[in-house]
Amino acid sequence: MPPEFLIIPIMLGAGIVQGLTGFGSALFGMPLLAGVLGARVAAPLFALSILFGEIVGIIRFRKSLTIGALWRLTLAAVCAIPIGVYGVSALDEAIVLRVLGVVVFGYALYRLLTPKMPRLNHPNWAYPFGFAAGLLSGAYNTGGPGYVIYGTTQGWQPDTFRANLQGVFLVGSLVALASHALHGNLTATVTHFWLYATPSLIIGLFIGYFLSRSFSPQFFAKLVQLMLLVIGLRNPPPKPWPSQPVSGSSASPKPPSPSAGCFTSRCRAAARPSASTIG
Repeated sequence: MPPEFLIIPIMLGAGIVQGLTGFGSALFGMPLLAGVLGARVAAPLFALSILFGEIVGIIRFRKSLTIGALWRLTLAAVCAIPIGVYGVSALDEAIVLRVLGVVVFGYALYRLLTPKMPRLNHPNWAYPFGFAAGLLSGAYNTGGPGYVIYGTTQGWQPDTFRANLQGVFLVGSLVALASHALHGNLTATVTHFWLYATPSLIIGLFIGYFLSRSFSPQFFAKLVQLMLLVIGLRNPPPKPWPSQPVSGSSASPKPPSPSAGCFTSRCRAAARPSASTIG
């Protein structure tokens, strides 16, 4: 199956999650997308695609935004995001995907157990939380857990919570995209898949906004968290689509390999290219 046919439902589902709950699209979409395309393609692709949703989110909740409570958190995240972007390019793909699985599983478990977090009154606590979230944002676009846990320790009200998350997400995405561009990760391959990912995400966002009027976001959030537990436990993940880097903005993306969509060992063994072609 061509990877485009898998990208569309993944990003549609990520958009619905974002529209209903206000965040969580990357926690849902990134593990699935990385399992299809590999983290080195999925990370810049998702960062580019989610930008529209974050702009819509910040416009929607702008009246509740508290910039004074965010600048330390955002500053630390901005410093850490380029490190995360470099790490996802430098580390072994299998390690990157397994760490992503641990992050997704751990956060879903935290949300299901809902432990009572202590109130952290000193403003400098924002720096370690922001830095950790920035590393995850740069590597996987999944800085949400760090921001959510920090917001919980600050006692933010629901509207303020959503607005502040959208604000720090938007700044983080812009910095992540700039870092991906500097590292040459915004390739023609990413652009090709973006044409499928972004419209699907936008449609999902508006479906989520519509459902939020008549559907309990709390119930849906619990359902998503159960799904994230399953996604995080996928070990090993499916064989990523072995896309080749494309140099030059005018180059055409490489066609899918014969193993695209193969999720069984026999299928992958039969379609796997020789070592000289993938080295």
